[in-house]
Amino acid sequence: MTGEAQEDCLFCKIVAGHIPATVVRETDTTVAFRDINPQAPTHVLVIPKAHYPDAASLATGAPDLAADVLRETKAVADEDKLDSYRVVFNTGGGAGQTVFHAHAHVLGGRGLEWPPG
Repeated sequence: MTGEAQEDCLFCKIVAGHIPATVVRETDTTVAFRDINPQAPTHVLVIPKAHYPDAASLATGAPDLAADVLRETKAVADEDKLDSYRVVFNTGGGAGQTVFHAHAHVLGGRGLEWPPG
């Protein structure tokens, strides 16, 4: 069921404390941690503590939780003193999603080209 922790989900295991992560922020509903393969000087993932497979299912199933994730992206950027940054949600394998637990990438600290990819 969507919203419940999934045994085989890497990010659910991070939320549960079974896998270590470099946590930079945590709220009642979200966890933010450094990406292990950073693509920019700041590359932090912000995830909901509840399991939703992608951004669309999070937005439709728990819009308040989706808003919490977005609020935390700004808090991460503020803590890293970023005056500009990118927030990315990859949805589906073809878009680069490798962990199927909704998550926002906060990228900054260097120039970011457009279009990405």
